[in-house]
This record gives sequence, C-alpha cells and structure tokens, in this order.
Amino acid sequence: MSFSTGISHSRSVICNGLKVIAINGQFPGPIVNVTTNYNLVVNVQNDLDEPLLITWDGIQHRKNSWQDGVLGTNCPIPSGWNWTYQFQVKDQIGSFFYFPSINLQRAAGGYGGIIVNNRQVIAVPFGKPDEDITIFVGDWYNRNHTVRPRMPDGVLINGKGPYRYNTTLPEFRIQNHNMLLVETEGSYTVQQNFTNLDIHVECKRWRCPSQPSRIFQYGSINVTQVYLLRNKPPVVINGKRRTTLNGLSYVPPTTPLRLADQFDVKGVYALDFPTRPIVGPPRTSSSIINGTYRGFIEIIFVNNDTTVQTYHMDGYAFFVDGLWEWTESSRGTYNKWDGVARCTTQVYPGAWTAILVSLDNVGVWNVRTENLDTWYLGQETYIQVVNPEQTNKTELAPPDNVLYCGLLQSKQK
Repeated sequence: MSFSTGISHSRSVICNGLKVIAINGQFPGPIVNVTTNYNLVVNVQNDLDEPLLITWDGIQHRKNSWQDGVLGTNCPIPSGWNWTYQFQVKDQIGSFFYFPSINLQRAAGGYGGIIVNNRQVIAVPFGKPDEDITIFVGDWYNRNHTVRPRMPDGVLINGKGPYRYNTTLPEFRIQNHNMLLVETEGSYTVQQNFTNLDIHVECKRWRCPSQPSRIFQYGSINVTQVYLLRNKPPVVINGKRRTTLNGLSYVPPTTPLRLADQFDVKGVYALDFPTRPIVGPPRTSSSIINGTYRGFIEIIFVNNDTTVQTYHMDGYAFFVDGLWEWTESSRGTYNKWDGVARCTTQVYPGAWTAILVSLDNVGVWNVRTENLDTWYLGQETYIQVVNPEQTNKTELAPPDNVLYCGLLQSKQK
C-alpha cells in the first residue's frame, strides 16, 4: 500500500512580522496520517531561496538510510528543485514529526506531524481514544534563522504565540487533568497515571482507562562496544563558538558520508570517534563511530552543561536507563528487563543517561542533540553500520533519483 503527498515550501509571515517556512501554505505543516507498514512516497518541492533537507524524526528507515534526510546521507535539495522520498514505516506505531534538518531552518518552521496507526488486525493495549490531538511545542526566535541565534526567545504551541519562557519552569505542562501514559515514541509503556506531564523534545500519547502494557527484555544480550559521550558548555574553537562531544565539534563534509562510501571516495570522514573524552584542547572534526554490524552498543551520554540536553539517534529504537554521576559500577543499576524502546532521551545537568542499541540496521545514522542551539554548533556524530557480506538484503540500493554534491558534484545531471 502506498501513501503519496506533495510538500511544497514557501514563505509566509507570522508573529512580529518575521517570516516562517510553511508547507502547502500551512504552519505547522499538514499531518501525515498513515498505517504501519505503509510505503510513503513524498515529493518535496523546494520553493525556498536556499537548499533544503527534510528528515523524518523517529521513522526508522529499515535498511534505507538513503531516505534519512540529514547531511550524512543526503545532498541538500537545491532551491527550485524537487526531490521524492520513498520509505516504509515498518513495524512502527505512534506520533512522530518531520522537519528541515539543515541551516537552522527548523527554527523558522517547516515541520509537521506524522501519525503511524496500528493495523486494524493488531490489538492495542488500550481502548480507542475519543480524539487524537497533535500538539507541537517549538522554540521561537526573534531573529531570522540565517542569523544563527544562540538561545530561543520563547515557544510556539501549534504555531501560536510566542509565549515567553518561565525561567523557573521551562517545560510545557498539561495540568488539572488525570492522564494515563500509554505510549512514547512508538513503543507502549508500563502505563502510569499522571496529574501533570512534562514534555521535552519527544513524542507521547496518553489516555484513560488503564490496560495491559508491553514489556521488553534485553538484559541477556552481551555488550560489544561502549562509548561514553560527554558534552560541555560551548567553547571557542578557531575563533568561533562551538559545542562538542568528547572534545570534538562535528563539521559535516560537503560530500555525504553514505554517498562517499557508495563511490569509494576516500578522506571525507574518519572512523575514529573516541570512546572517551579526548585529552587536550577541543577541536573540529568529521569523525564518526565505527559500529559493529549485529553488535550491541552501549552509549552513555554525560551532561556537563547547565541545561537539559535531549539526544536522538536516527534509524533505531534503543533502551534507556539513567542516573547521576556515571562510573563503571553504574551498570549494576541499569533496568535491563522492562525498559522503554525510544529514539530520543533526556540527560539532565550533571547527570547521565545510558542507552543500549542493537546494531541491526545497516547504513550511516545520525546521533545528535535535538537542542537547536547546540546541534548546529557541532554536538553530533554518526554511527556507520556495515554488513561485511555484500548483499541487498540488509540495505537497499541507492535510489534512482539520488542527488550528488561535494566531491561527486560532476555526477549530477
């Protein structure tokens, strides 16, 4: 079954006379409402005056990083061009969203919701909701996104606002209402009742009454790789304000990583991302993680900044656990039997969060903070997962309409 939509980008004016990126004339953009296992064909017409990429946050793109919509896998869509994404929402349910992934464009809009519904033949562990309401809570900047603002000036709720931040309570809250949390980021949870619910950069669903939940068990899997990723407050590198992971500030190459692999272009990146913070001054780098296919990687995010950081990993769902100061003995405190599978997790100031990931999805996958003011300053990297056996059963071939740029620009027709 296929679902098709055309997404056309244009500019319109809202809030304080600033321009935003609209999709099909809407801000936020239209909801993409599909059913699990649908094949999506999405045509993006770029009517902006700058390049554009659309990424599909939380959609796992099984065997198909070519459709991920980030600089590690795709060349940007030039101004005035269109490009067609084709991918499957394989074995997923829940609430996700799409947004522009380059040039801080997400600060100006260009985002919309994706709802992946269950197939009717599959029972769900809760009753049918009376209504499904999508709520977007996003940062608002009083300056154009091309100025690269440092900190947001407020929030928008479904395009309305802006509402000024309360410095003592930065989260959006739904209060005075009893809610039952049933699913987060496409996975059913151990259901709990809440009178208020803090929403960070992620997706949740809630309703009443309570029903049984799904339990995941992964504690018997052996960890094959361990990476401790430590962030710190912004620093100055070569005269520019940058953010880092393990002392490295990521700089995207002009040639996408996956495209360079496909055409055996050397020197675009390095497979030497450090497993622990480097010793010495911070520096810029195009270093990525060399993942072991069918291995089980443990990543510990350590937040040495003064604000909450939210981390996301494309192409995967992972199991989450976290406490405070991490040491080798902290593994004994992990919840290894009923954790929630997610693709986004928070790390509080001075704390850590550990995730466990089964590397079964071949491709090049982005690992990043979702906070715009730190992501675009370098707080990201990629994980490369390669099947040593040459087969199209674990990764799809490049699409016929693949775009070329950087060192492969001459191949573009």
